[in-house]
Amino acid sequence: MSEIPLVAGIELGGTKCICILARGPDAIEEIVRIPTTRPDETLAAIEAVLDRWSGFVAIGIASFGPVGIDRRGGDYGHITSTPKPGWAGTDVAGRLQRRYAVPTGFHTDVVGAALAEARWGAAQSLADIAYVTVGTGVGAGLIAGHRPVDGLMHSELGHIRPVRTPGDDWIGSCPFHGACLEGLVSGPAIAARLGHPADEAPADHPVWTGVAEALGQLCHTLVLTGIPRRIVIGGGVMGAGHLFPRVRAALTRSLGGYIALPEPTLVDTFVVPPALGGNAGPLGAIILGGQALGDSVGGSGSSAFMSY
Repeated sequence: MSEIPLVAGIELGGTKCICILARGPDAIEEIVRIPTTRPDETLAAIEAVLDRWSGFVAIGIASFGPVGIDRRGGDYGHITSTPKPGWAGTDVAGRLQRRYAVPTGFHTDVVGAALAEARWGAAQSLADIAYVTVGTGVGAGLIAGHRPVDGLMHSELGHIRPVRTPGDDWIGSCPFHGACLEGLVSGPAIAARLGHPADEAPADHPVWTGVAEALGQLCHTLVLTGIPRRIVIGGGVMGAGHLFPRVRAALTRSLGGYIALPEPTLVDTFVVPPALGGNAGPLGAIILGGQALGDSVGGSGSSAFMSY
């Protein structure tokens, strides 16, 4: 493991932060969990952890969003238009980079999870994947050639507008779009529709039909980007596992034979649950830090993180 750099990773979540000092999943030196409160208080607590760690040569941050990911933009490394009180405009990456003066990688938490699942988890050895989380919100991260797919912004595919199930005219719960994907299938959306938490609905409850159809359409959209060789879907809503056969079937119906994905591949290996569990985000932060280190030295300093 000596050739693999030691990286400090931070998964910055809406309710908690996970700080990890590691070279990879088999070489974790310490993990520390911190509540996410006010920005200054939370970042000071993160700094208190990193201050007592030594030997790390890069920092990676996988953050809740939306975030600024354009390195040429003035908001790079910032939380941007989040509804989380007090966090909009917070400069996370810049503050930590200035304090520790090491290469610092920054992206969304879902992209971090995608990188980790591609490197060590359910999509191991694949250079091109999508990771979807369905929980408090819905997010999707795309990885192509081992790298996040970046452009104008990071993807916000949780806010696409799926075709509604016939007869379903529920208005949805998204404050921006109503019945967008997140407004229909996130945990809070399902709870708002049912009047009780989503995990209290049995597997045969009719609500899951619409959830599976909407997620199948998300997978349809991901397939048509031409990028993922596998789609990994995690998050609390998917936890029980009963949705996977329905989502695979919905994807098959939605594609309508236009893309020739063999049925056995769809069922067994194309749409799959994650393998890393709660460590996907923190380990993704480790990869983001390693890639930032590689970029800073022309790609030669962290080959273990630059490719899978």
